[in-house]
Amino acid sequence: MTIPRALRRRVVRVRRDTGFLAAGIPLHLALVPLWSWMASVAKSRAWPVLPLPFVLILLGVLVLTAVQRRRYRVLLGVEILRLPAAREQGWLRRALRWLSVARQAGYHLLVGPLLAVVELGVLAVWVAGLAGVTVNGWAWMLPVQVRLDHVDYETQAVYYTAAGVLLLCAAPWLTGPVTRAETRIALALLGTSRSQQLQQRVEHLSESRTDLIDAVDTERRRIERDLHDGTQQRLVSLAVNLGLAKATLTNLPDEARTVIDEAHREAKEAIAELNDLVRGLHPAVLEDRGLDAALSGLAARVPIPVRLRVDLEERAAPTVESVAYFVVSEALTNVTKHARATRVDVTVKQIGRMLRVNITDDGTGGADTSTGSGLSGLAKRVGSVDGTFHLSSPVGGPTTVAVELPCEP
Repeated sequence: MTIPRALRRRVVRVRRDTGFLAAGIPLHLALVPLWSWMASVAKSRAWPVLPLPFVLILLGVLVLTAVQRRRYRVLLGVEILRLPAAREQGWLRRALRWLSVARQAGYHLLVGPLLAVVELGVLAVWVAGLAGVTVNGWAWMLPVQVRLDHVDYETQAVYYTAAGVLLLCAAPWLTGPVTRAETRIALALLGTSRSQQLQQRVEHLSESRTDLIDAVDTERRRIERDLHDGTQQRLVSLAVNLGLAKATLTNLPDEARTVIDEAHREAKEAIAELNDLVRGLHPAVLEDRGLDAALSGLAARVPIPVRLRVDLEERAAPTVESVAYFVVSEALTNVTKHARATRVDVTVKQIGRMLRVNITDDGTGGADTSTGSGLSGLAKRVGSVDGTFHLSSPVGGPTTVAVELPCEP
């Protein structure tokens, strides 16, 4: 006959919770001697000795917190979060850390002894229940003369056994709630508060997003480099060979010359398209010479007069430079295709730790990010590095795109 799976899980859980409570008793009572010593020192006014128990208690709080966190992790599988190291985190993080230490001290000095009393009570129920259930066995181990002197021991053993069975039935219903209550208290006092957990989550998501953006940008550069050094060079070689064939093979039939001319033209068009694609992925000049040179080359290729002003104290992070470049590139593309403008002003200026980009044209206006155009994707790209995107485009113009980017995302 097999034990039902639910009952087996219940037995395992009760055994785990009981062991957890038993392991907590010495930990919760560990600082009681030091606490009593410090109280007696303070009562006797031996002030020179007072710092010693205080320092030992503080060290004990830190050690016991680590041990308690391991106890919860190993025995219950509960992870009690902690604040990250306070290096370069400012006074607020250090204040939160000291507040966390104060809560830990309150747990070990005040709450811990009370929890130890409750744990002892639960274990006492288990011990009393087991003793009651096994009372007959203990009775038969007594000398015969003792049993003869207590002729009514069998009747009392029945009562003790019944009481033991009741206690063993009640013990699991005590063990589980006490364990859950201790867990909530430990999470509140030994771990981080809800606001601190949210702050850590936000910081973790920010770091993950930055890593993802950097990884995407690195992959984009790799693709640009592979296309530039591989595919583009093959196309250039093909176009050169076709050009040589067209120039040297003069005795070919007209049909063959037509095919060579067409292939040569398509090869040159493919090279031009690939150049545009490579610049769209990540222009090499942006990485080599910076934002100023990249924007100058971009402005030179626009068929509309562009007045470019770039004022940078130092180079921004590569990801920020990439976003700024593509903001200007997309804005100039939209102006060329849709705005019917005669002039564009592009200003890039670094103010403190912010990079401001402004693109203004004298076109017809009416641009809107809510229509699903390229401007909406541009706004999302700016937001990926915690930047701000503003568009002003009344009907009749002018249109102004204003972007602010942190120099370090």
